Amino acid sequence: MIIQGKTIAIVGGGPGGLTLARLLQLKGADVQVYERDVNQDVRVQGATLDLHDDSGLQAIREAGLMDAFKANFRPGADKLHIMDKQAAILVNQHAEADGLTFGHEGFRPEIDRGPLRNILLDSLQAGTVVWNSYLMSLTLVGATWALQFQNGTSARADMVIAADGANSKIRPLITPIRPFYSGITSVEGTIYDSESAAPGMYRLVNGGKIFAFGDDKTLIISAKGDGSLIFYTGCKTDEYWYRTSGINFANKAQVLTWFNDEYAGWDPSWQELFKQADPHFVVRPLYCMPVDQTWDALPNLTMLGDAAHLMPPYAGEGVNMAMLDALELSQCLTSEAFSDSQSAIAMYENQMRDRAAKAAIMSLEQTDLLHSPEAISHMIEVIS
Repeated sequence: MIIQGKTIAIVGGGPGGLTLARLLQLKGADVQVYERDVNQDVRVQGATLDLHDDSGLQAIREAGLMDAFKANFRPGADKLHIMDKQAAILVNQHAEADGLTFGHEGFRPEIDRGPLRNILLDSLQAGTVVWNSYLMSLTLVGATWALQFQNGTSARADMVIAADGANSKIRPLITPIRPFYSGITSVEGTIYDSESAAPGMYRLVNGGKIFAFGDDKTLIISAKGDGSLIFYTGCKTDEYWYRTSGINFANKAQVLTWFNDEYAGWDPSWQELFKQADPHFVVRPLYCMPVDQTWDALPNLTMLGDAAHLMPPYAGEGVNMAMLDALELSQCLTSEAFSDSQSAIAMYENQMRDRAAKAAIMSLEQTDLLHSPEAISHMIEVIS
């Protein structure tokens, strides 16, 4: 095995990084994960994740964690309402009988990010994850990498894998290729204890999701197992609108005013989201890596997930691509078919780029269609 006797550092403890650590440890590799979160108990943000049979779930199976996944996924969380801007329900999947289940290629079970992370963390050897490790620099010293962290600590590794997301500090050491702006900016909000804080919206979401469309805009709402609701707007804006708008996104009144102006003509019931949300909104311009990106493989440095192939979220491929990256990279690094690590990494990166390009093209197409006059008819066609 080409990584026998080598130390491997994975920078980033998201689903991709943790899946890779689990798969490599099953093969006897020496792995450390460096995660910037202070500890495991930090609240995990973001909506639920739907895992696909041929990617995310495949990685879970290969990691030997399917029983744990089945004990923690949320049945019914994939059911949705498709609605228009006047809050009329056009499709109600809650009224439909349960259909697909595990083993069917079309089944996409939902799991919250927190439980998924805990499943992966619990599967790792004690001490694998080094918390409070925000990477400041990565420097090649001889044949090994020196990692320097914000808290003053440092580490050495023979091989480094960047799993540090959209703003990866490591990616520029591999390629100068940068993402481009998709044309859509999202504003994210969270309502904690939503049953009491926003009872109308809580009942409407009903443990699942809402996709609302109108005026070339989107509003997506998702329930989480902890009783919170998380929601995302999607609007066409200039790339740096979040800087030039003058809006303080930590000021709920200002954000509500923006929503009422930007979503003028939408039913007043949607305002409950912004009135009851935690007063710390997150604004995100949505980017995508070029679908034709390429670079030369290195012998001791590679990347996975958003660091490698950032794309808009509207095709639901992000976490699935990251976990499949982890599976394929682990297979290449532990295969007897390669005589050196550079060949193994080159094989992984070639198949990863090809696969991610197809997913990115689909994601960009979805992004355009869901922010168009055809959004509702297109979404109904997709789910049918």
